[in-house]
This record gives sequence, C-alpha cells and structure tokens, in this order.
Amino acid sequence: MTGLRIKPLDALLALKSDKRLRPALGPLDLVFLGIGGIVGTGIFVLTGVAAAEHSGPALIISFLMCGFACSLAALTYAELASMVPVAGSAYTYTYATMGEVMAWIMGWNLVLEYAVSAAAVASGWSGYFTGIFTTLGFPLPDMLTKVPQDGGFVNLPAVVIVLVVTGMLYIGLRESARFNNVLVVVKLAALALFIALATPAVDAQNWSPFMPNGFAGVASGAALVFFAFFGFDAVSTAAEETRNPNRDLPIGIIGSLVICTVIYMIVGIVLTGVAPAAELNNAEPVAYALRRIGYNFGSALVAVGAIAGMTTVLIVFIYGQTRIFFVMSRDGLLPEALSRLHPKYQTPHVVTLITGLGVALIGGFFKLGAIAELANIGTMFAFMLVAIGVMILRRAKPDAARPFRCPAVWVVGPLAILSIGFLMFSLPQLTWIRFVVWSAIGAAVYLAYGRHRSPLGKRSANA
Repeated sequence: MTGLRIKPLDALLALKSDKRLRPALGPLDLVFLGIGGIVGTGIFVLTGVAAAEHSGPALIISFLMCGFACSLAALTYAELASMVPVAGSAYTYTYATMGEVMAWIMGWNLVLEYAVSAAAVASGWSGYFTGIFTTLGFPLPDMLTKVPQDGGFVNLPAVVIVLVVTGMLYIGLRESARFNNVLVVVKLAALALFIALATPAVDAQNWSPFMPNGFAGVASGAALVFFAFFGFDAVSTAAEETRNPNRDLPIGIIGSLVICTVIYMIVGIVLTGVAPAAELNNAEPVAYALRRIGYNFGSALVAVGAIAGMTTVLIVFIYGQTRIFFVMSRDGLLPEALSRLHPKYQTPHVVTLITGLGVALIGGFFKLGAIAELANIGTMFAFMLVAIGVMILRRAKPDAARPFRCPAVWVVGPLAILSIGFLMFSLPQLTWIRFVVWSAIGAAVYLAYGRHRSPLGKRSANA
C-alpha cells in the first residue's frame, strides 16, 4: 500500500554525495541555533497576551507545562536525530517509521511551524522597528509599515528583513550561523538587563489572584505560549551540516530547550510582579514593564534586543523550512529543482529564494491573527508523531545504532503524547477545523504529484 512506503534507515544514511549539504556546525552553534529559534516573538510579544487574557500571574505554570511537554518531545527528537543525522527533521523521522503518506502530511504541516511562523515574526519585527523610530520622533508612514487590512499598502520593514535573511542563507549557513550567534548574545543580554532592572521593583501584590481564570486559563495560556517554544526542533534540520551529529544534535536540542525554559520562567515571574497582568496586553510587554517603572532608556535597549531576537528566529525558521523542502524534493515528493545546490555556496539556492519570497509576501501583505494558534497545532502534531516514531523504531529496529537513547522511552514517549495532546485540545475549535482543511489540501497535492514521483512510488509501480 502507498501509505506503508517506509524509507529504510540505510537509504537515509547513504545519500549521494552531490546531494548532501556541507558540514560546518559544532555543538555550540547548535545550542545557539536552538536558542535563536526559541527566544523571540513568544517572550517579547505573546507573554503579555497570555498573562492578560489567560494565565494571569500563573504564567510561570503555563511556561512550566510547555517546558515539560517539550522536554519530553526533545528527548525523542534527540534519539531520532542521532539515529538519522540527515536534514529534514520530523519529516525524515516520520518517513523512516510511519511511511510516505504520513511523512508528506508531516512535511506539509511543518510549513505552519516554519514559513507561516516566520511571516508572523517578520510582522512583529516590523512593529518593534517602527516603534523605535516613533520613539525617536521620526515616525514612518503607515502606507509603508502596515498591511492593507490596517489601512496601509505594504509592511515594508517585514519584507526587507525577510529578504535580508534570505540573502544570508543563500550565501551559506556558516556565515549565517556566526551572525545568529552574535544576535543570540544581544537578546540574552537584553533579557538579563530586564531581569536586573525589574526585579527590585517587583510587588508581590501583583501576583494576587494567582490564577484569575482557574486551571483552564493556565492551560489555554500554555497552548498559546507554546509558540514561544518553537525552534528547538529546528536544530535537527541542521543534521547534515553538523560535523559530529551523533554527539552534537542531542546537546543542541536539549541544551537550548533547558536554557530557554529557565529564562522564560524567570522573565514570567518578574514581568507579572512588576505590572498587573491586565496591563500587559500589548505588543511590547517587556519594554512596557520597564517604562512603567521609569527605565525609558532600558526599555529602548530591550526593544533593540527584541529586534535581535526576532531576527534570529527568522534565520532559524526560514532555514528550517528550506531544508525540509530540500529533503522532500530530494525524495521526489516535490520538484527536483528545489534540491539543486548552488555551485559556489553549496546551498539549496532555488528553494531558499522561493521560501524567502513566499514568507516576505505573507508578512508584507497579510494580517496573521489566529495563525499563531494554527502554527501551534501543526507543531504539536509534529512533536506527537516523533514521539510515536521513536517507539516504533525501538520495536522495528531494536539493534540499530542509537548514539543517544531516550531514557525510559516507554514512559517518556506516552507522556510526551499525552502532555502535548492535552495542549492541542486546549486550542479553539476553529483552529482544529483549519488544521484539518490544511492537511486535506496537502493530502490532495501528494496524491496528484508526489505519490507517482518518489523513488519508493516508482519502485512500487514497477513491482
């Protein structure tokens, strides 16, 4: 049956050399790549919305819930990433465990995590960028900074930053990784500055009531701030470009997630202690909190850190999307041109340009609104399939080399599925409807194109 076309692990590990990417990354690069993807729009924007509308001061519990669920998923990701050190992330793992149809659906839904989320991040980047100019007394015209639905013509800063990042990735990851590492340091310094300045101003009365909307509010808040944990899985898309993937991928995945979870919890405690949760429902809650206690200059520095943070997220998301399309093309599920490498830079230049232009158009001309929740459900779906996949491989390939083994996999795997499933069911019904429709469209594309053109499909047809 078509749906049971499973790509053998040996085939994944024996790719032709002319279709492999150049290894250039070490463990520190991978940790920074993960932090670059995780710390960004979520902590700088969604934190305030979650506190004001859902969790209240119990935001820290929402972060803890997400961190717990993602930590379990990270352990399963780390095992599969060390077993299958090729580009493609959850898409590749699904292909090796659950077959071609599920792999296609996985890859299709990862577009929600990477490309759509990148467009949302670009819009947030533009908001902070234009805000700095307004603060300096040089407001930029609405026609060039707002989308048509908001009375403008194009969100030009969003378009420009996406194209700049696309150009960097076109030239090569090593150069992008250096730039990413610098920006990660900048945004972590900005968050450290916020914690240092705001902690003395914490008023414990702001933490009461701790759960204004009960546990249901904490759960719905966790489902929203799940967006803030995107990125750690993008480390696994860098497998082919990692010098020692079996050792370094688990370090990058788990290390970046643990660091970011701790940062989020500290920021959440301080943020809700400095200002009542109801006041944090704005586009820049961290910067607002500092202005509220009189640190205008510190607020401006945090805004710069936010811009740096969102830039690193853009790098990670656009990078991850191009690598997933690259591998799907190499597998025959998308046109072959998408897996061509640049003769000089050895990067997938065609798919990089197409992805960048698509993200730029979405970020420049569309209001995304509930897209964050749609991105969340697509990502949660990916995490659940990876957890299922690691257990399938434990049964199907018990003797396969596992440089990193998920501890207590028959406990961790089901817990990952249950905890992430709980967060999924905390999302609105409309999000579920959109998710099903998007998946159905993807299935139709597969049936019309990829089913007949993949190497496994051709072998089935000739059998």
